[in-house]
Amino acid sequence: MIRLMTARAFASGNISFGLVSIPVKLYSTGESSAPIHLQMLQKKCCTRLLQQYVCPTNQEVVGRDDMVKGYEYARGQYVLFSEDELKALTPEPTNAIEITEFVPHEKVDPIYFEKSYYLGPDKGGDRPYRLLAQAMRETGRAALARYAARGKDYLVLLRPFGDGLGLVMQQLRYADEVRDFSEVPLGQGDVKPAEVGLARQLVEQIATDRFQPETYRDEARERVRDLIAQKVEGQDITAAPQPEMPKAQIIDLMEALKASLAAETPAGAAPAARKGPKASPRRPATAARVAEAPRVATLKKKSAK
Repeated sequence: MIRLMTARAFASGNISFGLVSIPVKLYSTGESSAPIHLQMLQKKCCTRLLQQYVCPTNQEVVGRDDMVKGYEYARGQYVLFSEDELKALTPEPTNAIEITEFVPHEKVDPIYFEKSYYLGPDKGGDRPYRLLAQAMRETGRAALARYAARGKDYLVLLRPFGDGLGLVMQQLRYADEVRDFSEVPLGQGDVKPAEVGLARQLVEQIATDRFQPETYRDEARERVRDLIAQKVEGQDITAAPQPEMPKAQIIDLMEALKASLAAETPAGAAPAARKGPKASPRRPATAARVAEAPRVATLKKKSAK
């Protein structure tokens, strides 16, 4: 389930579709969880440390006024750029989204996907926006386009989203930015038809017909927040014992598959159709404790004074 939010555009653009111009706004597709930052402090007085640029040649701290930008074209050899020359390296953004061709959306491998953005119509763009979305939905095609913004030229894919009335813009990698899978060593190995049959049974036992991302949580992040909350409350924390890594061993593939199937199916029960992944347990009490952590820390700091 997608989280409902008050969308706030962070940029605007203009889709060029034949002789049709569609003004649009760009919105973030996600809301990142608040990151957990551990600061570097001076051990003696617990003061937060500052970062500085230091020249390794003469061990001097370098200020902003004494910095220049350069490109290393050979080992230890740099070409320097003035402020005007740096501006010449960065083309003026036009925010134009120029459609170059339409392709079947399933023909674009997800390995090319890098980022995604929601597109919404800007003032005066409601009807042509819906026209483009409906045309792509009915033809089963997505639009490849060039997007000039932030001093860069991006390759993007526009596709219908949700009920087909909206548009999503996927930022794509260029072909030379994707490594060829042939670089990955696969080794040799023949599989037997019986092994494939058992593997397919195992797949079907835990298969679902829908992607339900709401059933998954970042449990490692929750554990870190729990431990930080305990530390703020004055408790000691210790590292959990690390399980011993299993040693590599040669196994009987057929026996391993059979054991996996037996583990997934209770004794005497026929395999049932799986409706979806089991939802992760909720821990509202933990969330409340973590939310209180900054306030507790503040109170302790005041009392120390």
